[in-house]
Amino acid sequence: MPTVKTAKAVSTGFVITLRRSPIGTPQKHRRVLSGLGLRKIRQTVTRPNTSQVRGMIGKVGYLLEVQPQ
Repeated sequence: MPTVKTAKAVSTGFVITLRRSPIGTPQKHRRVLSGLGLRKIRQTVTRPNTSQVRGMIGKVGYLLEVQPQ
C-alpha cells in the first residue's frame, strides 16, 4: 500500500526593504545589511523566519521596512 505524503506547513518569511541609507551607521550595521543581501535603497529581499534573521532585523530595524510574507 503506497504511503500518502502530506503537505508540510509553509514556513512564512519576511519581505525586507532597505529604506534609509547606511551612510553614517556603524560598520557592524553595514555588515549586517550585506548579510541580509541589501545593497541599495529601496532594494527588497525575501528571507526566512529564523532566529538569525530576526536578530539581524532587530539590529538594523531602524533602516528597514519589514513585512510578513
